[in-house]
Formats: sequence, C-alpha cells, structure tokens
Amino acid sequence: MMLKPYSLGALLLTLSALPVTAPAPAVAAPAPAAAFSAAVAPAAAPEGHTADQIGRFLARFYGAHGPSAHDRRHHVSQVLLERQTITQSDVLLCAQNEPHDIGVGPVTVAQAAGVGWATVTTHWGADKTDTFTAYVRLDSKPIRIDDVICFG
Repeated sequence: MMLKPYSLGALLLTLSALPVTAPAPAVAAPAPAAAFSAAVAPAAAPEGHTADQIGRFLARFYGAHGPSAHDRRHHVSQVLLERQTITQSDVLLCAQNEPHDIGVGPVTVAQAAGVGWATVTTHWGADKTDTFTAYVRLDSKPIRIDDVICFG
C-alpha cells in the first residue's frame, strides 16, 4: 500500500494541533516517619450540629402544639416550603389540625450522611397518637428542618 502525499500532510497537521503536556514532576523523596504520621492522621470531625443541639431545636421548634409562623418561614428547608404549597395537610405535623401535645424522641446523628433525625410523636386526645420523623442537615445555617417523613 502506498501512502498518498496529502495523507501524510493531514496527519502532521492533526498531530501539531494536539495539546502538548508538560513532563511529569520528579518524585519527591520519602517523608520522614514523623511527617508521615501527621499526614495520615484522621481528619477532624466535620463541623455541624450535635445531637443535643438538634434535640433542643426540635423541642423548641415543635413546642407543645406545633411550629410558629416565624419558625415555619425561617427554620424550614425550601423543599418543605414548596411541598406545603401543594398539599392540604400540614407537612411539618403530618396532620390537618393542631395536636394536643407533641413529644420529641432521642436524636440520631449520622456524620457520614450529614444528617440528624428524631421521631416526633403527636398526641390527639382519647389516647390517639401519631409519629413521624423530622430530619435536620448537620451543616444547615441557621439550623432548620430539612425533611419530614410521615409514617401513616
């Protein structure tokens, strides 16, 4: 097979358009043992709300009968605000009216997931209760409810 002269020119033109990469840097000398142990030390825990802070926030947020209008505007994620506009029930209480009393259970924090949550129990009288889970992002500023999952 014989190469045609214009094929060689096209190949050279294509090769000249390819980016030129710099040579790889030289490998550094091995670090002393002290420097190595500092370099592989575990990272500090991520900044964020603690289980205690989330528990206090949820207890204040829900109070005895549900969140205030101020808390509904300023301490709720945009997702929940939007969900509230498209549903008839109260997405923060998983109900359609105000409970007689509200209790917040222990808080669980998952640092790796960046979230904390607690089960919230609403009391409706005549020994009727309902539960849902309220989620708080550990990095939310200010602290706010990120999501609510209703159980029934």
